[in-house]
Amino acid sequence: MYVQELQPVAGSLGLSALVAALPLVIVLVLLGGVRLKAHLAGLTGLLAAALVACLAYGMPVGQTLSSAAQGAAFGLFPILWIVVNALWVYRMTVRTRHFDVLRRSFGRLSDDPRIQALVVAFCFGALLEALAGFGAPVAICSVMLVALGFDPVRAAVVALVANTAPVAFGAMGTPVVTLAQVTGLPLDTVASVVGRQTPLLALVVPLVLVGLVDGRRGLRETWVPALACGIAFAVAQFAASNHVSAQLADIGAALAGAAALVAVPHTRVPTPEAVRASVLTGTRSEELDEPDPNPEILRAYAPYALIVVIFSVAQLPAVKDWLAQATRTYDWPFLNVVNADGNPVGGNVFTWPVVSTGGTLVLLAGLATAAVLGVHARVALKEWAATVHELRYAILTVTSVLALAYVMNLSGQAATIGHFVAAAGAGLAFLSPVLGWFGVAVSGSDTSANALFGALQVTAARESGLSPELLAAANSSGGVLGKMISPQNLTVACAAVGLAGREGDLLRKVLPWSLGLLLVMCLIVVGQSSPVLDWMLP
Repeated sequence: MYVQELQPVAGSLGLSALVAALPLVIVLVLLGGVRLKAHLAGLTGLLAAALVACLAYGMPVGQTLSSAAQGAAFGLFPILWIVVNALWVYRMTVRTRHFDVLRRSFGRLSDDPRIQALVVAFCFGALLEALAGFGAPVAICSVMLVALGFDPVRAAVVALVANTAPVAFGAMGTPVVTLAQVTGLPLDTVASVVGRQTPLLALVVPLVLVGLVDGRRGLRETWVPALACGIAFAVAQFAASNHVSAQLADIGAALAGAAALVAVPHTRVPTPEAVRASVLTGTRSEELDEPDPNPEILRAYAPYALIVVIFSVAQLPAVKDWLAQATRTYDWPFLNVVNADGNPVGGNVFTWPVVSTGGTLVLLAGLATAAVLGVHARVALKEWAATVHELRYAILTVTSVLALAYVMNLSGQAATIGHFVAAAGAGLAFLSPVLGWFGVAVSGSDTSANALFGALQVTAARESGLSPELLAAANSSGGVLGKMISPQNLTVACAAVGLAGREGDLLRKVLPWSLGLLLVMCLIVVGQSSPVLDWMLP
């Protein structure tokens, strides 16, 4: 049995926290300062965490390795299992050219570039974030906006800023699932609190987007559809995350936002002012004028409809209970850890939701998609293998970061840092989103930031008398605002629109929005930690 110790270095909490923070500091410096590739930084940080666990905390080598193995296993399943299958569905639509049909369909919804930004970057980007995440929405939406006639720089900026509100529930809820796993908090509770924070961003972001496209005139002329889209998105995200399923939160929100845009007459009949606004964009692709048969348009939308239907059916009580019967729980080998109070930690047990997990449901949707789009089984398998190959470095990054997080959590390093940070007292509520923002800005992933800092936030909250659920959620909600300035996302955006080497230009344009929205989120969390807004919490 390994007993966690909070002050293993000279009996000092400060010195122990300094040593415990070394793995995180190493990862952040390698990523943000040295600009080392993410998977190499993750592996280096994992090695540092293992050395600190063994040498400073006295954790047996066998249990340290077992902790890392469990973190890597969780990174593979369910996290990467979701991402691989979601991107596989997307690759099949590209292979059959139905993604081009979908893109042309979006282009015909409105001739107003400001509305196009909302449809493509905000609504469809949210749907892509819900299905895949990990940079896919920025890359795909940037390309679509350029095809619609947007200037490449403006297209990249719009796609980056739009990729905020849906991030916490992206990749079928992977960030909040990870947050619940590493903190030991109930998933429904964590998702519920996040669902009372990020929808407030959704009210603002559409207005920001039309302003980015056409300045004050765009805001003055299209604030009604932008606000309608934001309200519909926010209400749907709140309702799904609190009363349905975290996995469906972004899907429902994206569809609701799109429906609101279609329902507002202004979005269907462009005004002379809207046509005049189009001079702000570049050359529109003539391919958008190519007609598509209605059956092909339906088939283009089919993959996303199948995912929505399958996930909705899986949430029905009877079906959910039936799927849960396949869940397996194991005592993780070579791991026996108790905290400083002598209570067993959650890491001693590993739960494997074989069928009910989001990745398996997306796989089923992918199989149905292959049938609907007429993809031969051999071709579908080849595309799946190509997806794994494409994601090979992302797979290594996610597994190493999750392994690092588990070693830090189970050895007691995260608890030590949490107790030390708790000295901030009431100020912790303001700093909590900043920590998540910083983690995502460096790592490029809300999932990784939650894995790194989730347990720390919970420990600090308990020591300072704040709500653990609130600060855990704040880590994720603040983190989404760091996504637009992360080097990985900036590089993805530049590569997608042919602006390689101009990441600095994009950073200067999106940084003010990132910081401004972060301040709003910090004030929301402070309010929720006090009588002013504590009525918002479940």
